[in-house]
Amino acid sequence: MTTALEELHRWMTAPREDEHLEFKAAKNTYEAEKALKYFAALANEGGGKLVLGVSDKPPRVVVGSEAFRDTQNIKTLALQKLQLRIDLEELAHPDGRVVVLHVPGCGVGAPVALDGACLMRSGEQLVAMTNDRLRAIFEEGMPEWALRLARPGGSPDDVVAMLDTQAYFDLQQLPYPTSRDGVIERFESEKLIVRDRGGWAITNLGAILFAKRLDQFDGLGRKAARVIVYDGPGKLHTKLDQTEVRGYAVGFASLLEFINGQVPANEVIGQALRREVKMFPALALRELVANALVHQDFAEHGASVMVELYSDRIEISNPGRPKVPTERFIDGYQSRNERVADLMRRLGICEEKGSGIDKVIHDVEVFQLPAPDFRVTDNRTSAILFAHKPFEQMEGDERVRAAYQHCCLRHVMNQHMTNQSLRERFKLSEKKSETISRVIRDAIDAGRVKPEDATSKSKKYARYVPFWA
Repeated sequence: MTTALEELHRWMTAPREDEHLEFKAAKNTYEAEKALKYFAALANEGGGKLVLGVSDKPPRVVVGSEAFRDTQNIKTLALQKLQLRIDLEELAHPDGRVVVLHVPGCGVGAPVALDGACLMRSGEQLVAMTNDRLRAIFEEGMPEWALRLARPGGSPDDVVAMLDTQAYFDLQQLPYPTSRDGVIERFESEKLIVRDRGGWAITNLGAILFAKRLDQFDGLGRKAARVIVYDGPGKLHTKLDQTEVRGYAVGFASLLEFINGQVPANEVIGQALRREVKMFPALALRELVANALVHQDFAEHGASVMVELYSDRIEISNPGRPKVPTERFIDGYQSRNERVADLMRRLGICEEKGSGIDKVIHDVEVFQLPAPDFRVTDNRTSAILFAHKPFEQMEGDERVRAAYQHCCLRHVMNQHMTNQSLRERFKLSEKKSETISRVIRDAIDAGRVKPEDATSKSKKYARYVPFWA
């Protein structure tokens, strides 16, 4: 491999290091054991480059390195301990010698281990690989989860008996075929069934979306969405525990209806008329439940989407860690299960353009609720909606979270957060401008937002953008 100095400069001006690029100054030397750890981590992330002789903090500069003058030694070590063929390249930069170590990706289904440990990058650290990343490597070369067989070959009658074929055509707003062959042909075209052993096998995609009963398929019974209603703010007393046993597409409407039926309502008097308003907006619940179903990690065994309703909040969680950081849920989108997401979108159940969380934040602001909290714990992702709480009762971190989400929402709408817009979000009068200024300062100090124009001295007319903008 040949790296031009112009290419090195392009790497150096990147905003941050990532799982494919690592800089180290290493002016005099660099420990071979450390290098081997980075080789393993880079290989497990698909390959990358370890660059020595360049400072790792922006603005990066070439400092020169004397490491690995014996270029063959480190390559031999990598081959012996990691079974990796490393390409070492020396660049003659005007400011000193730069060493570029090109690391190939690991083999299909074979993560690279150093002394029994499989490593990966996590921020600035090297850590043991997470279960989902390890599983993804082990499953490389296998059919994707959606196309694996949930039930082996059977007859067309078996397909119709186990899958709600009528619901598919109803959701698509299509007439039901006049013959069984028409149903089978359509389901085959959608990869809901495939030919197998002279019959028809039902795929995971077909079963998870259209099963009449998920527990009729090995391994899918525990994927059924579960709703638990608690009496109070904790888990001590359970009022209700119900599972939607049907496939996600077939049972989605009734699942939402059941959840909304359990959400408390408050009586509101407006223009002399009494009406009930639910504690949480129905659209926000719909988007969060759909997201949990679509973005879960189906490889997590014995875990399901859960909706837990407490007296002061509702928590909607799914197995697996998200593909994008929680702070980028509002503007980012990366589907874990593309086939499930695509079909759910065409059935009108969810969107596939990343605007779902935008709608959640918008409706939360309209309902004057505290900002939702998105959390990742172990191998589970949770979205939490909170019951109404006056601004005066909100904690500092709740106010900062609300300011950040409001700023993100304005940004994706091609607008800016201002003191006035944040006041309106909290329904506060102009007299509270200084209070809101303190919230904005706290959000800046927390690294959540930043001034659009850092040189401006005006506070009244200042405009703010998310930290990543």
